[in-house]
Amino acid sequence: MAAKSKGRTLLVRLISTAQTGFFYTTQRLRNGPSLAAVKYDPKVKQRVLFVESSKTARKSAAAAKN
Repeated sequence: MAAKSKGRTLLVRLISTAQTGFFYTTQRLRNGPSLAAVKYDPKVKQRVLFVESSKTARKSAAAAKN
């Protein structure tokens, strides 16, 4: 039986550069560049730069472990 191929997208976490601990979770293409975006941080009530910190587990993989 052949192994299952990896998906085209990754689930990544965008962390606020304002050091508030606030983050967004989004998807990006597996072979694409790292994400950085200016988004709203409600803890400082401003738009700040969010950068990709690390990849998170897929929903299906996380559900399978539980």
